[in-house]
Amino acid sequence: MVNVPEHPSFASFPVFRALDARRPSRLDRFLSVFADVRGGEGAGALLLFANIFLLLCAYYFLKTAREPLILTEQGAVVKTYLSAGQALLLLLVIPLYSWLASKVRRAWLLAGVSVFFAANLAVFHASAAAGNRIGIAFYLWVGIFNVFAISQFWAFANDLYTEPQGKRLFPLIGVGASIGAVAGARAAGDAIRHWGTLPLLTAGGLLLLFCALLTLLADRRVSARSGADQLLARQQPLKPGDGFLLLLQDRYLLMIAFLVLLLNVVNTSGEFLLSSLVTEQAVHTVGAGPEFEEARRRFIGSFFGDYFFWVNTLSFLFQALLVSRLFRYLGVGGTLFIMPAIAFTGYALLLAAPALGVIRLLKIVENSADYSIQNTARQALFLPTPREVKYKAKAAIDSFFQRAGDVTQAGIVYAGTHFLSLGISGFALLNLGLTGIWLVLVMYLAREYRRRAQIPSLPV
Repeated sequence: MVNVPEHPSFASFPVFRALDARRPSRLDRFLSVFADVRGGEGAGALLLFANIFLLLCAYYFLKTAREPLILTEQGAVVKTYLSAGQALLLLLVIPLYSWLASKVRRAWLLAGVSVFFAANLAVFHASAAAGNRIGIAFYLWVGIFNVFAISQFWAFANDLYTEPQGKRLFPLIGVGASIGAVAGARAAGDAIRHWGTLPLLTAGGLLLLFCALLTLLADRRVSARSGADQLLARQQPLKPGDGFLLLLQDRYLLMIAFLVLLLNVVNTSGEFLLSSLVTEQAVHTVGAGPEFEEARRRFIGSFFGDYFFWVNTLSFLFQALLVSRLFRYLGVGGTLFIMPAIAFTGYALLLAAPALGVIRLLKIVENSADYSIQNTARQALFLPTPREVKYKAKAAIDSFFQRAGDVTQAGIVYAGTHFLSLGISGFALLNLGLTGIWLVLVMYLAREYRRRAQIPSLPV
């Protein structure tokens, strides 16, 4: 596909117009109602839309199954501490993945990751069906699967599209993620009430196999219409290099890594409080004895199924109605300021009214903005970077540094509960201070993104 040059900072939002030299198909014209989809781009974008839709459905099946398994077997505190195990495992996984990425073509690399995770789920299902307790192992696995599989999908999308294309099409692809999360959370909540946890593992594995197929189709479709550079990139593995080394050589990437870490510290503080209160409520409502374990699992699973549904419904509305407009009027850098503003307001409210209903509302709004506005803007930060960074350094940032944020929070939880006796108000006050550091990081990243993408200042 031959692209007509476009201004790198200004797309045609909110009035969408097809500007490409290629004649738009019916699909292109239909999708242009929602985003600036140009001639020949619709089919490829729709394949990526379907891919991330199924991937998020699978993730919420597994996440909903994970919560009752770990909380009934170990409890909220152990759940928080297990993040350290995830970070340690990622220290081994990232170098291995970097080596593999230098040996295998990109489509087969990503499809192979999906098939590998599907095979893991078959093993977990067989072990649980045999009567083994899989809560800890499954929790560790889901934490790695979550950040790794989704990170590599967005690395793939970053590699397929140029910076201007990504700014136009990422909001549309992100809608697929939002719808998939809503559908997955609602279906998982209903399924766990009737059939328990294990059927969700089977369903998740099947969806991942479909994701592998869609990856191969999207790679062929977009590459064939994007010119010689994409065709060459499709055939060649990445250059050698470790993801951690690439990260350490670039301050911009380091700041993205610290942003991910800090965001996760703030987010998991609220998750810890929510999990603790839900577990207490389950014991109060159902009973504390071992004979009530399955009933508590169903209670907790039902709660989180409904909770995830509302999180992702609001996330979908943000993604479909706001993200493209925010990119248009604020740019990628300016959009990064939305999330810390929400976090600061929410935790200030929690200080004034520390109650279960307030925490639930806060986490719904906070996570909704995180999964839609913040996530799309953060993925777009990698558009003006080399291919090796998109796959290897991005994998290190999205997986290890996200889990390192969990480890940091685990230390905070331990100190806060054992030495400082922090309650809801104490953790809320801590998060208010962390959002100040968060804002400083966003200021640097917004400025550096504009420089790397060669975006001129807006006219006065």
